Order: sequence, then C-alpha cells, then structure tokens
Amino acid sequence: AAVWLGYLLNSALSLFPADIISTVEFNYSGELLATGDKGGRVVIFQHEQESKNRPHLRGEYNVYSTFQSHEPEFDYLKSLEIEEKINKIRWLPQQNAAHFLLSTNDKTIKLWKISERDKRAEGYNLKDEDGRLRDPFRITSLRVPVLMPMDLMVEASPRRIFANAHTYHINSISVNSDHETYLSADDLRINLWHLEITDRSFNIVDIKPANMEELTEVITAAECHPHQCNVFVYSSSKGTIRLCDMRAAALCDRHSKFFEEPEDPSSRSFFSEIISSISDVKFSHSGRYMMTRDYLSVKVWDLNMENRPVETYQVHEYLRSKLCSLYENDCIFDKFECCWNGSDSAIMTGSYNNFFRMFDRNTRRDITLEASRESSKPRATLKPRKVSTGGKRKKDEISVDSLDFNKKILHTAWHPKDNVIAVAATNNLYIFQDKIN
Repeated sequence: AAVWLGYLLNSALSLFPADIISTVEFNYSGELLATGDKGGRVVIFQHEQESKNRPHLRGEYNVYSTFQSHEPEFDYLKSLEIEEKINKIRWLPQQNAAHFLLSTNDKTIKLWKISERDKRAEGYNLKDEDGRLRDPFRITSLRVPVLMPMDLMVEASPRRIFANAHTYHINSISVNSDHETYLSADDLRINLWHLEITDRSFNIVDIKPANMEELTEVITAAECHPHQCNVFVYSSSKGTIRLCDMRAAALCDRHSKFFEEPEDPSSRSFFSEIISSISDVKFSHSGRYMMTRDYLSVKVWDLNMENRPVETYQVHEYLRSKLCSLYENDCIFDKFECCWNGSDSAIMTGSYNNFFRMFDRNTRRDITLEASRESSKPRATLKPRKVSTGGKRKKDEISVDSLDFNKKILHTAWHPKDNVIAVAATNNLYIFQDKIN
C-alpha cells in the first residue's frame, strides 16, 4: 500500500455553482490534466518537472490554459434551457505539437485544439506593426517578414462543432482506438461520429420504444474498446451491460454479449432497482476486463464471462441502512465514476464526506482516504479513514451519522503511467501521489 501525499490545485473560497467541477481527465501521456465545470469552462493543468528543492514530489501540476468551452443556450422549439455544464472531456492521442480534446455539454460536442505560440511574424509589406493597412503607393521596396521571439501564449481554438444529433442529454463520449471516430451516448441513443465530419453521424444504438410509456430503462454510460475499434459497451439503469460489435450490423440493437449479475432475492428492497443502476463503465487498459460502478459497489467483469463479475468491491456498504434518507435527499441518484490505474492492478472510486476508495486487485486490500485541506498541506501524508458501522466507535473512526452527504467525490482520474491521482471534491481539485522514499 502506497503512502499518498498531495496538494490542492484550485480553490474558490466562496462556492458558486458554476465552479463545481463536473469532469476530470488526464491525457494519454499524463502530461496534461483537464477539468470541466458547471460554468462551461475547461481548465488544463500541465505537469512541471521535479524541483531539486522538493525531491519527494514528482513535479506539480500548474495552470496551462483556461477557456470557455460552452455557453448557456436556449432551445426555442422546445422551450428548454441548455446549460453550459461540461459533462465529459476526452483527449485525443497526440499526433503533433498541438493537443486536441473533445468536450461536451448536454447537446453539443466540440473539438478543441490547444497549441503554443512563442514567435510572431514582423516586417509585413502591406500593413504596419500595429496592424493598420499601409498606402500601396508608399510601398517602395519589398521586405521579407521575419519570425521574432515573444512570450509563450497557449491558444485554445474550436476546430469542429458536432451539434443537433441528440434529442436527449449526452452522458458519454468515447474516442475509438482507430483515432478517427468517436461515439456519443444520450439516454436512449448512441451515435458514431467521424472527427472530420460535423454534419452527420451514424445512429448505432436506439432503445427508444415506439410508445414512451413502455420505457423501462435508459443508457447511463458507453465506452469504446481500447484496442478493437469495432467493439463498444453501454450500461443501463437496470444494472446490465451490453457489448456490441459493429461488424455484425450497422444498427447494434442486438448485442453480442449481455452482462448481468443475478439478483439475490433475499436482499431485494424498494431501492434495489435504483441502487443497481450503473453510473460508469470503463474498460481496463489491457481490454480484457471492464469495471462498472453502481451505487454501493464496484464490479470487475471478464469480457469472456457474462453471468457474473469476477470481482466485487463494496464501496460504502454501511449506507445500505441509510437508503431511505438518501432517497429523500436525492443522494441515491448521485452518479459516481470509477477509474483504473495504469497497470490495471488497482481501481479507485469516490464516496461521501470527501472520502475516496482504492482497491488493490492483487492483494484484495482496500483503503479509504479523504480529500481535505488538512491533507493537502505540503508534505502531509494521507491517513487512512474508517467508518464505524455501529457499536462502540474507536478513536480514529467516524460514525455513519456524522458523514456529510453534501461533500461527495463523483469524479476521479488516475495518471496513465504513474501513481498520481486527481480527485474533484465539489469546487476543489486535489492531486495526490505516492511518496517516493
């Protein structure tokens, strides 16, 4: 078990709803970390090299670029406000000096180019240095413009806008392993896009019934396989996962594999259907496994075994007795995400009270850590936290009744190569890394 230490990246002293972080994503190298918030902004942090003064840290992340990705809109035909909140960010693999990412709100996906400029052209013939056009009759000689050094500028420019393809709210985007296409999913449909084509997409899944009164489930998440560009999965609010192969048919309404764990009749309750809804699905980097998160647990599935998961980890089983009050305050509908570490040997997901959980798949050990201002002081190591579930409470334990359900960690990300994690706690972003002895 690693010893984790960390620091707080961005913090607003007063909490505005627009500052609440709604997605966190490392790029393929881990060099950049992007966050999206409810105000439609994207903030990108860049990894700085290690400093000799602080050898115990692998280098910190500092703000690299900030830009407004989405603005609030209004659909006049349906009299609906479309909020600017960023639902998902997905990086594209880097092909040249620039970086590209996809960001989406409820309706519109945008492809952004993030590039650096440290030179500018000077010595134009037709305009002065301040940009005003020169009188052509006063130009008596030709100059060759030269590139002069300037202060580094990071520019974010929208290269493509993919709009008008989703009737319902987009919950997932996933870049395909061919790096040419990506899929976007809303509550009832999944579309396949080409990154170069904005005016059309292919509908590959449509679960909308002819009569909406017969609707029994919705799509909650979707992801492309990391190596096979024809395979993708999507999860549903009924706790099932369908794996589809685009080689079989143009419309993938018939799945190739269907993953579902049989329900234990003895534990059935009024809340069973709500807590079995899957909030996130992620393929392992190897492509052999996938992980799903429901309200109380994380499950790891082998793609070759459909009838039950190979591993189940309880995230906060002590909340089972509190489901009634969690239903009344709507917390039971919170959508927690989950993520793999770079080698697929550990998984992480969030909980309440700013707790987050890590599970080691090899040793089957688990740990609960807390993202707080105290733990983010320089050189402060994270102490494992324990929740007492009844009986006598030990000194270091926290009782279930004193958990703060307004403090929740829904979004986490793990560096693709190193033991560095990003944890979004409402409007604060924490970076933790294991201590280098």
